[in-house]
Order: sequence, then C-alpha cells, then structure tokens
Amino acid sequence: MIVLALSRWPGLMPNNFSAVYALAFCAGVFFPRRMAWQLPLATLLATDLALNCYYQFYRHVDAFKPAMLLNYVAYAAIIWLGTRFSAKASWLKLLSGGIFGAILFYLITNTAAWFFNPFHNPEYTRNLAGWIIALTKGTGGYPETWEFFRNTLLSGGLFTGLFAGAMKLSEAAESAQEKEPNEEPAEGEPAADGAESKV
Repeated sequence: MIVLALSRWPGLMPNNFSAVYALAFCAGVFFPRRMAWQLPLATLLATDLALNCYYQFYRHVDAFKPAMLLNYVAYAAIIWLGTRFSAKASWLKLLSGGIFGAILFYLITNTAAWFFNPFHNPEYTRNLAGWIIALTKGTGGYPETWEFFRNTLLSGGLFTGLFAGAMKLSEAAESAQEKEPNEEPAEGEPAADGAESKV
C-alpha cells in the first residue's frame, strides 16, 4: 500500500503509469476477502484526498470531479477480477489477469469520460465516432489517450509481474524450508534412521 501511495505522487511517473492497477488485482488474488476490498480502496481514497488538496492549494486547480467516483467502480472491478483467480495460479496466468485488469480500467474510465463528458470536451459526441475518439485521440491540448492506454498496459503488466513474482518466490522459499531435513543430532545422540553417523 505504501508503494501504491508513493506511485501516485504527481510527476513521479508518466501519466497513467502506476502500481494501482496491479495492486488492486493482486489484492483480490492474495488478500483475505474483506481486506482485499477495504485496504486498497481506503488507500486510494486517502491518496485521492491528499492529491486533491495538493492541486487545490498549490496548483490552484479544482481537481475533484464527481465523475472521479467512476474510477472507484473501475478499481472495484479490478479487485473483483482478482478474486476470480487462485493464489496458486501460475505466474503467467496472474500476469495475464493483471494486464486484463489494466485494460478493463482503461475501457471503463475512458467510456465514462466520453459518456458523462465532465469537462465538456467538444470531441466527445454521443455516437460511435465520439467514443472511438475518447479511446484513441482524446481532447485537444492534451496527450492522446492511446498514450495513456500504453502506460496503463505497461504498468499493469510490469507491477503485476513484480508483485505476483515476489509472492511466488516467497511461496517457493517457504516450501523449500518446509522440505529441509531436520537438524543434525547433537554430539553423542544417535543419528536419524538410515543416516550414517559422522566420524
């Protein structure tokens, strides 16, 4: 959760390049069910409040928009997706799930931006062409939305791979420790059955 919070600091990473998508997915996979929902969403809410205060007081920008609540719908969808995966699933399967979660976030949030159009972008007409523009080009004066999609996809894959890989390595280390033979007998004690005592 600390990684999640730090990764959202303005300017630390490129736009939409974040650990959020992967952590939401991995929380659904690895956390106990109640914690899987409460901890990531509470961390996101706390960091969003801090970011809104930062933009309000230091950048003089009203960053909070009610449409931002749709981001939480997308985060919840990613957590739910994670709960559909087993913690024992292969690393590759978990990586694929994390990437799919990032795609899901992008589709939900950009479709919502097109449909509700909170910033009144003239390009977002209520038809198929407007929706495609929202998913690919975006509004004038800002980076094109396909760039956001690229960053969402890359960061979703990168951080899911790292987090799931760390969990798999941890499980492998624990399993190896459990399989280690018992300690050698102390001096003067008989060796274990089938083992030769050292001279």
